[in-house]
Amino acid sequence: MQSLFQISRHCRRVDTVGKHLVMAANNVVTNSKTEPTVGMIIIGDEILKGQVKDSNSHYLCKRLYRLGVRVKKISVVTDDLDEIANEVKEFSAKYTHVITSGGIGPTHDDLTFEGVARAFEEPTYHHPELVKLCGKFFGTTDVTSPKLKLALVPKSAKTNYGINKQTGEQLIYPLVSVRNVYVFPGVPPLLERAFDSLDELFLNPGTIFHTKVVYIAKDEVSITPILNQVNDRFKKDVILGSYPDFYNSYYKVKLTLESQNMEKLSEARQYIEDHIGKEQLVDYDPHPLEDASERIYRTIEGSGTDPLDIKIKSAIRTIEECIEKYKLSEVCVGFNGGKDCTVLLHLCYAVIKKKYPEFNDKIQSLYIRRGLPFPELEQFIEKGVKTYNLDSISLLGRIRDSLGELKTSHPHIKAVLMGTRATDPYSEHLKSFSMTDADWPQFMRVSPILDWSYSDVWTFLRRFSLPYCILYDRGYTSLGSMENTHPNPKLAWRDEKGITHYKPAYLLEDWHTERDGRN
Repeated sequence: MQSLFQISRHCRRVDTVGKHLVMAANNVVTNSKTEPTVGMIIIGDEILKGQVKDSNSHYLCKRLYRLGVRVKKISVVTDDLDEIANEVKEFSAKYTHVITSGGIGPTHDDLTFEGVARAFEEPTYHHPELVKLCGKFFGTTDVTSPKLKLALVPKSAKTNYGINKQTGEQLIYPLVSVRNVYVFPGVPPLLERAFDSLDELFLNPGTIFHTKVVYIAKDEVSITPILNQVNDRFKKDVILGSYPDFYNSYYKVKLTLESQNMEKLSEARQYIEDHIGKEQLVDYDPHPLEDASERIYRTIEGSGTDPLDIKIKSAIRTIEECIEKYKLSEVCVGFNGGKDCTVLLHLCYAVIKKKYPEFNDKIQSLYIRRGLPFPELEQFIEKGVKTYNLDSISLLGRIRDSLGELKTSHPHIKAVLMGTRATDPYSEHLKSFSMTDADWPQFMRVSPILDWSYSDVWTFLRRFSLPYCILYDRGYTSLGSMENTHPNPKLAWRDEKGITHYKPAYLLEDWHTERDGRN
């Protein structure tokens, strides 16, 4: 069966390539360049009113780029028949493919099919095949029913049935196309499923876009002369993009280099390194969670002698021991947004994904809020909860009282993983596994990074490009509440105007002064 499925897919691919060759010969679009293009039309008042966020164009642009197809223009139009028709007519004449999204359904403002018909001066009719399918879905083939509006399409409409690439089965409902216009639904999951099953319709077999991304520590203004040189030297073969980021903790400018010529692309990349300076290039991973387990466990393989690698290995073993002793439902991870528990959270995430690859539930986390928290810290915690898919238990008050509340509200929790280090106040006596004191609510305190230093924490965070609270880039080295926390004076410096600034926390040289910003 699998071999038949593969043969079927190869046949479909050959057929697709053949269609592209025919299209290249017969397409009404006149373009000196042979590479196919796409014009995208997003339809819906709700998009223009800001009531719904358009994620479809972002998804389609990424997928089409990988297929070797360049998106030339994206237009968002209202639910207006003339606007839809005019845009479709213009796009169809300009681009190899036109993709529409939205405006399909039974209501008065679902006008896409009618708009496409008007663009090509065609009548609409109830397509027999679609009427039959609507009858199966809605239980009626009465063409006067609003539900049958889904079957009312332009006269020359074609039906394109996608193939589920996991099962090899044909999808039940087709995608409708009219000439070079493909009419996709507006609901993101439906659009994505349809495109995934029919992406070979848009495949450009002769084009591969090679891309390199370079992250620069300098600001854009200071490297502009070099960027101009790169563009002048390589613009025939390489497209250069420059994107400043004023809030990233790792780099200031992201450069993208794109070309169909891999050799020229490498030359442009080397030119940038030679002229900006290798020391200004940042080794940055924009998606640190995608391969978190693989990267962390690769670090601890073998008998490495790097002191931090040894500590990472020890921390991993402690976390593994914890989730071997306790069920995941009996464990929660302390996450209050600080640098130490950010390290802990990432380590726990990596271990859980390694040991339980099928685990898709939320990881339990604990946040005990004390005093007046920084808004930036609260925002970072909220972002971390989403990024790491946490079930956050948020409690307010003193630690002892909050643990008592946790014992009452979540009696199944037996162990709390903590980002405590031995240099923290009252922590020098702790071991990797330590029960709370007898007169406290009883929990096993698990401290995987107990022996880590301030420098270890920052080396780990930045080695793996992990996001951290923005306050650390403003000179804060230890975070408490707004009442008792200030930038560390050891990181202060003055500019030529006498204005005081603070270097980021990872540049603190004497870790003994870590808490100098705390009252």
